[in-house]
Amino acid sequence: MLLLIDAGNSRIKWAVLDSEQASPLGEWAQHGSLSHQEFSDAIPPWKKFAITRVVVSNVAGDMLREQLLKSFSCSAGAVEWIVSQPALAGVKNRYRDPAQLGSDRFAAAIAAHALFPEQALIIATCGTALTIDAVTADGDFIGGMIAPGLKLMALSLAQHTAQLPVVSENKALAAHFADHTEAAMVSGCVAAQAGAIEHAAREFAVTIHAEPRCVVSGGAANYIIPSLGISHKFVDNLVLIGLQVISSC
Repeated sequence: MLLLIDAGNSRIKWAVLDSEQASPLGEWAQHGSLSHQEFSDAIPPWKKFAITRVVVSNVAGDMLREQLLKSFSCSAGAVEWIVSQPALAGVKNRYRDPAQLGSDRFAAAIAAHALFPEQALIIATCGTALTIDAVTADGDFIGGMIAPGLKLMALSLAQHTAQLPVVSENKALAAHFADHTEAAMVSGCVAAQAGAIEHAAREFAVTIHAEPRCVVSGGAANYIIPSLGISHKFVDNLVLIGLQVISSC
C-alpha cells in the first residue's frame, strides 16, 4: 500500500491507496487528518495498513519529520520526502531558488495543473497561512503570495490591539458590517482573506490577458468561500492529490 502524508503547520493529512493499481485523483482506500497533538498521543491510523511506500510533504520541521519516520512500518528507504524541484509532473518552478518553495505549495500546484490541464490557475490554500500561487496554462509556477491565515490573523489582531477580544474558533460568520466587536473582527479578517485572493486573480488576469481559474483548498476555505466575489472551484486535500500525482512520476 502507498501512504501519502501532508504534514502542515497545524494538522497531518493522510491517505492510503493501492500502489499496484491506478486510482483516480483524489480517490483513496482511506484518508483522514489529525492534529500534531493527536499524532503524538495515539497510534497513527496508517499503522493498520501494510505500507510499502510513503510519499511525504512536511513543512512542520525536523522534529515532526523524525516522529513521522518512526511511525512508518516500511524501511526508511521506502520513504520519499518531497522537496521542490525546477520541474516535476508538468509544472516548471520559476522561483528564484526553486528549492525554497514550500513542498506543500509545489504539490498543490502539481495537483491543480493535473486536475485542470492547459488552464491558467490561481491556487489559494487557506490554512495556518494563506498562500496564493499563480500557474500558467503551460504549467509555469510563476510565484505567489503568503499571508497570515484566518485564525492567525484574528489572533494577532486580538493580541496586539487594546480592548479587542480573542475570537472563538466556533464563531459563526458575521454580516459584512457587524454590530459587535467580535463579529466585526471575524468579518474584517474574512474580507481580508477573500480580498487577497480576488486581488491575486485580477493581477494575474492582467498579466496573462485572460481570466484564470481560481482553485481553493484548505481547512479555512469554507469560511472564506462565501465572501469570494469571483468564480472558483473548491478542491479538498489538494496537497495529497499532488503527492498522488508525484508518486506516479
